[in-house]
Amino acid sequence: MNRDEIWPAIDHERSTLADLLDDLSDQEWEVTSLCSGWRVRDVAAHLTLAHMGVAQAARELLKVHGDINCMLHDTAVRQAELPVHQISALLRGMVGSRRKAPGGQPLLDILVHGQDIAIPLGRDRPMPVRAAAFSATRIWTMKWPFTMGWSFHARQELNELEFAATDYAWSVGQGQRVEGSIAAILLLLNGRSAALTRLSGPGMTELRARLPVATQP
Repeated sequence: MNRDEIWPAIDHERSTLADLLDDLSDQEWEVTSLCSGWRVRDVAAHLTLAHMGVAQAARELLKVHGDINCMLHDTAVRQAELPVHQISALLRGMVGSRRKAPGGQPLLDILVHGQDIAIPLGRDRPMPVRAAAFSATRIWTMKWPFTMGWSFHARQELNELEFAATDYAWSVGQGQRVEGSIAAILLLLNGRSAALTRLSGPGMTELRARLPVATQP
């Protein structure tokens, strides 16, 4: 995917996720997301901070002595104090913008965090396969990947396994095979153990043994 394809994909994901948020009950906003210690409300609020500038990010990091986990959590929790209709409106208002936070991966973020919200709620949120494949390659090849709550380097943690999509021409790694939809593989490569039930293959036993404790249910 090139830049002219990536941003329209981000816009689509932000718009449809905002629609989903508009449909949530008060109780659903408080449900625990796939991110340990984060409510649906917190994850949605976090996504509205994707335009944070360098200066603001630096100030927030200084407050927590450089702990990026704390910074991401604290800023999201503060933002989550907004009325829920404002959170969805802020997300929808980002459609068309090409700004991103320092080091941000907006397509990867909106795809994965959209599932962090939808899966615990039992909401169906199809993931576009081409965008998911692009993001899966991105997270596999990133030198310093990061996912909310812990550092997880899939290429390092899950070496000696091959991951192959069943709905798109995509695979990485070598070894015992694990296969499933590209959406499930993307979630797994981002440390989401909820993807395990959506994967299969001879490498599943090894995969479960290799997942860090922090990613277990």
